[in-house]
Amino acid sequence: MEQRILGRTGRPVSVIGLGTWQLGADWGDVREEEARAVLEAAYEGGVRFFDTADVYGDGLSERRIGAFLHERGIDDVVVATKAGRRMPQTPQIYSLDHLRAWTDRSRAHLRVQTLDLVQLHCPPTAVYGTDAVFDALDTLVEEGRIARYGVSVETRAEALTAIARPNVASVQLILNMMRLGPLAEVLPAARAAGVGIIVRVPLASGLLSGRYDENTTFAANDHRTFNRDGSAFDVGETFSGVDFATGLEAVRRLAPLVPDGATMAQFALRWIIDQPGVSTVIPGARTPEQVRTNAGAADLAPLPAGTVAAVEAVYRELIAPQLGDRW
Repeated sequence: MEQRILGRTGRPVSVIGLGTWQLGADWGDVREEEARAVLEAAYEGGVRFFDTADVYGDGLSERRIGAFLHERGIDDVVVATKAGRRMPQTPQIYSLDHLRAWTDRSRAHLRVQTLDLVQLHCPPTAVYGTDAVFDALDTLVEEGRIARYGVSVETRAEALTAIARPNVASVQLILNMMRLGPLAEVLPAARAAGVGIIVRVPLASGLLSGRYDENTTFAANDHRTFNRDGSAFDVGETFSGVDFATGLEAVRRLAPLVPDGATMAQFALRWIIDQPGVSTVIPGARTPEQVRTNAGAADLAPLPAGTVAAVEAVYRELIAPQLGDRW
């Protein structure tokens, strides 16, 4: 699989990575053997970037990744985790002591001395402008607890503030055919600064898989059920903030653009890979077949200009009026 350098980490990563929120049982229950099969399929398919967080299943996702890599003796996968969501969200919690404790917990879960990449997990906006937080992260690098650090953001403004900081290695953000906001300014700024871009929610919480319709339901403990109104966390993380019915209509209009022999999900992932400045995209998966399908997107040819223009037209007509400048 094609690899790209992940910004200031200097590390090569596969253009298709693996998001492991699902492996922490926040999308409905995932058994141990199912999680292991997903990780196996990802590695065998050329995936060399795993993204997780300390709050995914209260550390379950990290532990599953750590066990898999340790037991298999694998050392060529870059693992990015996140920190900061284990306490009520105020800027004051992002202290050196808390960051040290959170990263030590993740080190134990992932069975490593030094974490490859730690990302602030969508912290309050004020954190991005707080020098002391980034000084603390620099200290963790000096102590050998983490190799590099980045941020996971909700808004374009947060991304641009982070990119301007000299030691931020990567920015993780939402980008997909229903979320075009970062294209105009954020991605060019990241390229100019040498900051990596990690794309999450690439399939708009599964909408862009093309498998859902008006009759689709989700488990009660699936965020696509309990966070549709944003009551648990930023609503932009669920279906990219798009109303479910509107999202379904957008998918119906996008479906005729899918290249011959490709799936809707592969088309959506290829669109992201084609965006200049993207380092890796991290679709989640609950089954080995989903992993293999996602990895296959890297084998598709770049999309023609006419297709790219048609995607933008659907966005402008259906999605942009609903999202506005929120993200």
